[in-house]
Amino acid sequence: YIFVPFAVETLRPWGAEARQLFKEISVRLIDVSGDSRAGAHFGQRLSLVIQRGNAASLLGTLPCQRSDLGSIFYII
Repeated sequence: YIFVPFAVETLRPWGAEARQLFKEISVRLIDVSGDSRAGAHFGQRLSLVIQRGNAASLLGTLPCQRSDLGSIFYII
């Protein structure tokens, strides 16, 4: 196996290497599965994983007690 670290920023465009890696993985998924939509599905899964990570990161900064949730609106 070859390990390739893959990092993207949520609100910024992907760099050339990230786009190339995504394209290579998509092509391999299409070849293996025989489904021409496999690359698009991979992109959708990747997008969901990034959003879940963002949500977990945000929720990890919130207070533990529900009574303190009113102060969150000052942040937003």
